[in-house]
Amino acid sequence: MSGLLALLDDVAGIAKIAATSVDDVAAQAVKAGTKAAGAVIDDAAVTPKYVHGFAAERELPIIWRIAKGSFRNKLVYLLPVGLLLANFAPWLISPLLMLGGAYLCFEGAEKIAHLFLPHAAKQEVEMTGDLAVLEEKKAAGAIKTDFILSAEIMTITLAAIPDTNIWMEAATLALVGIGITVAVYGSVALIVKADDVGLFAAQNARFAVTRRLGRAVVRGMPRFLTLLLIVGTAAMLWVGGSIVLHGMKELGFGWLSHHIHDWAGVVAHLVPAGIQAATEWTVTAALDGVFGVALGLALIPFVVYIITPVWEVFTER
Repeated sequence: MSGLLALLDDVAGIAKIAATSVDDVAAQAVKAGTKAAGAVIDDAAVTPKYVHGFAAERELPIIWRIAKGSFRNKLVYLLPVGLLLANFAPWLISPLLMLGGAYLCFEGAEKIAHLFLPHAAKQEVEMTGDLAVLEEKKAAGAIKTDFILSAEIMTITLAAIPDTNIWMEAATLALVGIGITVAVYGSVALIVKADDVGLFAAQNARFAVTRRLGRAVVRGMPRFLTLLLIVGTAAMLWVGGSIVLHGMKELGFGWLSHHIHDWAGVVAHLVPAGIQAATEWTVTAALDGVFGVALGLALIPFVVYIITPVWEVFTER
């Protein structure tokens, strides 16, 4: 009997350790996931354009197809590579983070440049011919874009995980990858179908207030998508700029980061004590974003005239 009690006590102890480990993984996943806010918001802002022009009944299948590609990107390709980097080449994480941060700055600055410097927009593929082929092409393009953003998300997550064992790192990366993918593409599905739901309510709802709400949703969705794009761009520039500045500091070039910290501190001391911390954070984020804009604008000609032509040469073969 005493042996059975001892065994039960051991099992209870193991269960308690397992529960603690699950809590640790969840806590690390939440903390690490918030670091990837810029890439996550951008992912949600970019994806709806890939279903533009398709019949309403094809929107959700296309989003599901892209979501499955995103799961594959994160869990099959990027998670193992991330674990290898963390355990065998951790010195590569910071440069890769800086590269990803620079990409976010480029993407954000390019959107701003297109807003203030109108250019001949690329001709969209006409919605004629074989729609199945067009759907395949759109989904493949979305999954490629997702791979870049997913790589940035997973690298940011990996850098935010404290030193633990490989299984804890794997579990945290997997949890973040699954959680972010569900959140992003679930949100995209809601955004894409919101106008259809609003239109249905406006035309078929039983109560006048519901019909008015439906009309408000239909009218408000374009503005909401514009707001989402603005927030996504701002988040990209802030996160990208802060990642590059942090990497520069780790490499011994922290003078700009120190100046930003000092400037934010000076501004914070000009406001009441109760909002000093929030003011310092806001000023730091704004200056990181300004740096992100400057870096992104500087990268545009390099990407357009050098990187893109070289990439096209290799991908067309």
